[in-house]
Amino acid sequence: MSVIRPSPIPIPRCRSQVLHRRLYSIQLIQRRRRRWNPRSEVEDTAAESTARSPEAAGGKMVVELVGAFNEVTERMNSVWLSTSSSRLLFKALKLSIPILQSLPLASDGRSPLSKALSLSIILADLQMDAEVISASILSEVVEANAISIYEVRDQIGTGTAHLLHEIFRVKNIPFKVDVLDDETAASLRKFYLTYYDIRAVTMDLVSKLDEMRHLDHLPRYRQQILSLEVLKIYSPLAHAVGANHLSLELEDISFRYLFPCSYLYLDSWLRGHENGSKPLIDMYKEQLHQSLKADLVLAEMVDDVYIKGRYKSRYSMMKKLLRDGRKPEEVNDVLGLRVILMPNSVTNDVKVGEKACYRTSEIIRSLWKEIPHRTKDYIARPKENGYRSLHMAVDVSDSDQTRPLMEIQIRTMDMDGSANAGTASHSLYKGGLTDPKEAKRLKAIMMAAADLAAIRLKDLSSNKHQSFKTTMNQRDRVFCLLDKNGDGMISIEELMEVMEELGAPGEDAEEMMQLLDSNSDGSLSSDEFDTFQKQVEFMRKWEDRDNEYKSLLDEKLHDLPHQDITGLIQLYNKELEDRLSTH
Repeated sequence: MSVIRPSPIPIPRCRSQVLHRRLYSIQLIQRRRRRWNPRSEVEDTAAESTARSPEAAGGKMVVELVGAFNEVTERMNSVWLSTSSSRLLFKALKLSIPILQSLPLASDGRSPLSKALSLSIILADLQMDAEVISASILSEVVEANAISIYEVRDQIGTGTAHLLHEIFRVKNIPFKVDVLDDETAASLRKFYLTYYDIRAVTMDLVSKLDEMRHLDHLPRYRQQILSLEVLKIYSPLAHAVGANHLSLELEDISFRYLFPCSYLYLDSWLRGHENGSKPLIDMYKEQLHQSLKADLVLAEMVDDVYIKGRYKSRYSMMKKLLRDGRKPEEVNDVLGLRVILMPNSVTNDVKVGEKACYRTSEIIRSLWKEIPHRTKDYIARPKENGYRSLHMAVDVSDSDQTRPLMEIQIRTMDMDGSANAGTASHSLYKGGLTDPKEAKRLKAIMMAAADLAAIRLKDLSSNKHQSFKTTMNQRDRVFCLLDKNGDGMISIEELMEVMEELGAPGEDAEEMMQLLDSNSDGSLSSDEFDTFQKQVEFMRKWEDRDNEYKSLLDEKLHDLPHQDITGLIQLYNKELEDRLSTH
């Protein structure tokens, strides 16, 4: 007997549909605590959204602008997110969003706006500056021939236009070679790093990662060609510019498409060691952190403890198995933790930091069984390049199950800083460079590019600016950008202006103002606008929540197969309402 599975809120196919239907559905559902009827619920929701939501008018553009700006800036380093940077990013989004929404879907089925925002989020996570992120968003518009680089120069700025010019130069490099052997790939990587703006190279790497994450729509042979190109050129290049986690993800995705059976074998082996839904590395990280924080001897030597965890990448693990002829269980660093200690600020003694490292190793031995021949003391005997750290391998298996060995690195903050500096040079070698002087020169260029962008977008120092930057929180940024005259209120004229800049009818601002202006004074205060932003944030996550609620319903149906369908509907609606009421 088939079971009818109710879906009270249809899952939208794209973000704009989510925004169209959901702006006031939160209040609607909280107001209506009655028995669910799928037809009337959908019709009522659609009718009320059409009648009352600013989405039905020109407010959809404002919702998308505010949501996109907040989603990107919350991932950026707030220290470097000056008012000038915020304004630049805001202008780029205002120019791009209307155009991107009008373009056809990409070949992978995504909207151009969704793709542009995906690129910008990866760059924000890499802590790139606003100029790079703005250029990345605009590149989708320029590539579609909707606007020219000259228009970007006039409307956004020369720096952003220059980056766009560089990114299109970089994109054409791989297509100029016929044979992609090791020698050619190394030459291409060196060419990238020597003759192009390093930020444009990073943008190209991010674009390639986004493309690799959405390869399923391509035929098999194209997937393999792109994966080989990534493995030969882009992954080592990402390592060279210091984006190590980006490099590892590119390697693993390429490995999965080039050698699916080998990838599946390793992936299944690793997943077989998981303990429930919580990743092993997180479990051990939490266990070690609690033990270190509870140790009174260590507490006297350090102010704080940071622990980073990682799995060895599937590709890196496969290389080790093939090179050494090992079995998966014989690899010593499948799991990895790095303990970074902040020595006591009062003493600030190098010796105290070293003692803290050794004390940490003693605590680790009390938790897990050490593999003695894998222990390396680079504190007592530093490497030639000055690298200092303690390395240990431990057996985390228990009586119930055998686990992979785990490598643990222990160092102070100063040691970690020196190690990262050394890694940067090492990364350049892995990127295809062999000359130390060339590596140092490129490192200087990379740092200079970042410094130049920071200086160009830095606010002029004044008491007013300093006070403004200190007190401004994340949501205040959008409010201040819309409040153009700085009077602490968003007027109907200011709202109308931004709508017209987004290509929407300016008259629609009146309808939106009526919906958001809770005290009916004809303008929006920061509190009223903050309430609006919270609704926007919730809406942008609604599609994921819809899927979550469907999964919850599936679980209820599975657990209670004979329960009356009416009871299931009521149970589902209560779960839905309870979750919504918490937001």
